[in-house]
Amino acid sequence: MKLNSSSNPMLLLLDFFKDQSTDIAKAFLSVASTIDDIPFAVTSEDSILNEYEAKSDSIVLFKKFDEGKSVYEGEADEGSIKKFVQTHSLPLLVEFNHETAQKIFGGEIKSHLLLFLSKSGGSFDEVSEAARSVAGPFREQVLFVTIDADEDDHERIMEFFGLQKKEVPAARLIKLEEDMAKYKPETNDLTESIKKFVQNFLDGKLKQHLLSQELPEDWDKEPVKVLVATNFDSVALDTEKDVLVEFYAPWCGHCKQLAPIYDKIGEHFKDNENVVIAKMDAYGERTRSHEMIEYNGPRTFDGLTNFVESGGSDGAGVEEPVEEVAEDDDAARKDEL
Repeated sequence: MKLNSSSNPMLLLLDFFKDQSTDIAKAFLSVASTIDDIPFAVTSEDSILNEYEAKSDSIVLFKKFDEGKSVYEGEADEGSIKKFVQTHSLPLLVEFNHETAQKIFGGEIKSHLLLFLSKSGGSFDEVSEAARSVAGPFREQVLFVTIDADEDDHERIMEFFGLQKKEVPAARLIKLEEDMAKYKPETNDLTESIKKFVQNFLDGKLKQHLLSQELPEDWDKEPVKVLVATNFDSVALDTEKDVLVEFYAPWCGHCKQLAPIYDKIGEHFKDNENVVIAKMDAYGERTRSHEMIEYNGPRTFDGLTNFVESGGSDGAGVEEPVEEVAEDDDAARKDEL
C-alpha cells in the first residue's frame, strides 16, 4: 500500500485501528459515512504503521500539499473529528473558485481572512507566500482565502465588500456567524501586517468596518430622505422624531413594487415635522444594529401610515404573507456569501 502513488487521490484519511470497537474507531467510521469527497480507510497492518510512523488508534490525514499529513490529536467524538477533516483537508491558503466555494463558506470555520489579489498585477505570489507562512497557528480559527480580482466571476464578492479593482491588493476579515461582520486592516502592506491583523481580530481589538456610500448632496430634497452610514445616526436615531426607514436592495422585486407606495407615504408626511420617512440601500451600506420596531404588516399605504401614526404599535406584530414577485436576474448576489 503506497500513499504516494500517482493513482491515489490527493487526500486520504487513514485510521490505524487494531480494534474497531473503540470509541474513536466508531466515531471515525460514523464521520466517514457523512463525507463523500475524501476517501477513508482503516488498517491494522503493522507494516503500514511502521512505514508511516503512525500509532495504533490514531487518525492521520494524508495530502499532497502543505505539510503532507496531519495527525488528529482531539477527543473521540464525531464533531471534533469532522472539523479536523474539513479543516485539514483544505490548504493553509485556499484559492477561491467554483470548486472550493462550498467548502469555504459551508465549512466549520466561520471566520475568514479574504485576500483580494491580482494574478496579473504582480503581488499575488508575494502576498500569498506571506499569508501561507503565518496561517498555521490560526488554522482552527480563521480560514485564509485568496480571491483573484482579475476574474469577472468575483466582481460580486468585491462589490459585497465595497472593493474596487484599483484597491487591490486588499484584505478583509469576515465573521459569517455574526451578521457578516467585516474588518479592514489599518495598512495596505499585506506582506508584514497579516499576522498582527488576524491576531488582533481574535483578541477582539478590531472595530467593524462599515461600508458606506457617499452622502448625496440632495439626500433631503425629496419627501423620502436618503440615508447612508454617515448620516444614519443623526437622522434615524433622532429621539425627537418618529423615523420610518425602508432597508432595500436595488435588485429586489418586492422593494421595487413598494417604491411608488413608499414615495406616496413620504408625500403624506412631508409637512409633519415630527415624522421622517427615509430609505437606505441595505446592500451598499452596513450599519451597527440599533433598537427599532420592525414593521410586519401589509406593504400598503394604509398599513404603513397606520404604523407610523400609531407609534409603531399597529403592524409590528403578526407577519403578513408577501406576494411572490419576480426578482431581477442578478438577485442571486444576495446569497453570494
